[in-house]
Amino acid sequence: MSEQRIHRIRETIAAYERHQSDPDAFLPLHRDDVAIVNFVGRRVLGLDTLGQAMRGALASPLAKVTTTLDIEGIHFIRPDVAIVSLAKHVNDDRDETDKAPRDGAAPTVGSLTLVLTEDDGEWRIALAQTTPRTTF
Repeated sequence: MSEQRIHRIRETIAAYERHQSDPDAFLPLHRDDVAIVNFVGRRVLGLDTLGQAMRGALASPLAKVTTTLDIEGIHFIRPDVAIVSLAKHVNDDRDETDKAPRDGAAPTVGSLTLVLTEDDGEWRIALAQTTPRTTF
């Protein structure tokens, strides 16, 4: 696929990471019909619902949980549809009292899969799904 398409996808992913705490900049990176499954398995359908969930999380101690991304691969299904495989590294700066009790430590790395579509020259996220990585 063209280097220009790959470059534009990388720019979209960089903006996705950079604006993770800014709904006004983050939400336009997604399609209106976006589907998200987050690190803990919560499914969010549609841009309006994503905006509500994001604003709710940012108004809570979850605002102190941030992530960094490493692109592991970009695969084109068609020239205007790409699957991007990433490692998602979680940095949880919440106070211990704000963290939910768990059996054992929560994973700090996940496998993030994004499906992006190109519309009018802009790459937007149609689907994002994160699965926690565990050691076997």
